[in-house]
Amino acid sequence: METKIEELTFHLERVKKALSTLDEVLDMPYTVIVRDASIQRFEYTFEIAWKLFKKVAKIEGIEVTSPRQALRSAYQMGLITDIDIWFEMLEDRNMTSHTYDQYIANKVYESAKRLPQELKEAIAKIGLVSQS
Repeated sequence: METKIEELTFHLERVKKALSTLDEVLDMPYTVIVRDASIQRFEYTFEIAWKLFKKVAKIEGIEVTSPRQALRSAYQMGLITDIDIWFEMLEDRNMTSHTYDQYIANKVYESAKRLPQELKEAIAKIGLVSQS
């Protein structure tokens, strides 16, 4: 059986890999194809991120069953500082199946551009927690 630290390390590595793929596409010059690829990578990176927050909450003895609860727990634990940004990104993640609409696609793309910095800050804080 894995220890809590090993589990957390595994989830952190998954998030970092997903985040690097999002960073990679966001570094490219804007085209509709880059936007669409960014949206797809945003979607799976966000999914892995909230599940990481869920794992941290579980380690701390907090039961989480939804992305919204995971974000609230992450906020309460001090892993994220602006819960409103995360809730906006959650809403945009929920809209990814509607990105055939140009307005929605552009809105989700803007969230995709915000996620890396927000997530990197949380990862740094989680890293500090796991080393305690």
